[in-house]
Amino acid sequence: MIDKPTLMIIIGAIIAVLSLICFILYAVDKNKARQNEWRIPEKVLLLVGLFGGALGGILGMRTFRHKTKHWYFWVINILGLIIHVGVLLYVWFFLKI
Repeated sequence: MIDKPTLMIIIGAIIAVLSLICFILYAVDKNKARQNEWRIPEKVLLLVGLFGGALGGILGMRTFRHKTKHWYFWVINILGLIIHVGVLLYVWFFLKI
């Protein structure tokens, strides 16, 4: 059986890795947009943000000034961040291990 601190580290590591991936995806997409080349589909950016990479998505949007005018990118990434924090809080305070 896995203990609570180990589970928190695993979940935190998954969120950190997905956030880094999402941040890199925003950088690549911004670079491709400047060069008028093939782009990363919006649904990929949104799904990676929602399923673990929200912090990286928000930081990527702010750092690269990319997709900041699309309201739904803000909504999805902020919603994802709330979900990620909620999962961590649930595991820490309510999960009985």
